[in-house]
Amino acid sequence: MMVTRVVQPLLPMCQRLFPTRLAGLSMALLKATALEFAILAGHLLLYPSGIIQERRSAPPLAPPDTAMLPTGSKPPVILLHGFIDNRSVFVLLRRNLTQHGRQHIESLNYSPLTCDIRTAAQLLRRSVEELCERTGQEQVDVVGHSLGGLIARYYVQRLGGDARVRTLVTLGTPHSGTRVAPLANAHPIVRQMRPGSELIEELREPAPGCRTHFVSFWSDLDPLMDPLETACVDHPDLLAENVRVSGIGHLALPVHPAVATGIRQALDLEQPGAPATHTGGLTVA
Repeated sequence: MMVTRVVQPLLPMCQRLFPTRLAGLSMALLKATALEFAILAGHLLLYPSGIIQERRSAPPLAPPDTAMLPTGSKPPVILLHGFIDNRSVFVLLRRNLTQHGRQHIESLNYSPLTCDIRTAAQLLRRSVEELCERTGQEQVDVVGHSLGGLIARYYVQRLGGDARVRTLVTLGTPHSGTRVAPLANAHPIVRQMRPGSELIEELREPAPGCRTHFVSFWSDLDPLMDPLETACVDHPDLLAENVRVSGIGHLALPVHPAVATGIRQALDLEQPGAPATHTGGLTVA
């Protein structure tokens, strides 16, 4: 298992949970908070466009003004959004991957009414099998933001998805559970994302021979991860690389161009599991 060193920032809990308080906040945190609000505003405008599940057909054509770079054959990519979100969160990442040669990218919407991560993982399994059958490919790559990464990990570890998923990239995913927003416990999926939940304990169980390569991007300014290192994959049976991102928050992870470059590098490895060029972390501020 390859895991980059996790460093707990010396930011008080109140600063992570209440980023709008100005007293004593670092300039980096202020910039990250301003960027989070800007991204949230833009995403709210795009959100209606992603409510409907995208049509499954031939690989989508790139926009007419997209400059295509030379590339060889690469596995299809499935993008999986986070809690109470939809595929519109991946508009910029999808464009970036398309520009750099990913010819078949699909986004999967799971219902906002979904109350069990296991149910969403079953949906992902059916979608992966259908995609492989439709494209003739044996494997796919998956990128999951927040809860989407946890759904994909459950599919890989507990439903035999390691036979199909070559590389799983997670962005701000609470792999060990997060304690943030305790008032949200009324929702069953939020309870499943708590430390010590039955589902989190399932993911701690042995997974010998797991073939999927995990790359987890975690931010040192992510207010939704408590503790911050919960966004790292830490399991003795998993081939995992954790990439620290400095200077941005939770919503920026699937949007920021520097993170998109890191994701692309992880997906483009000829032999998943080999050291990537961004092992030391990303500073994007």
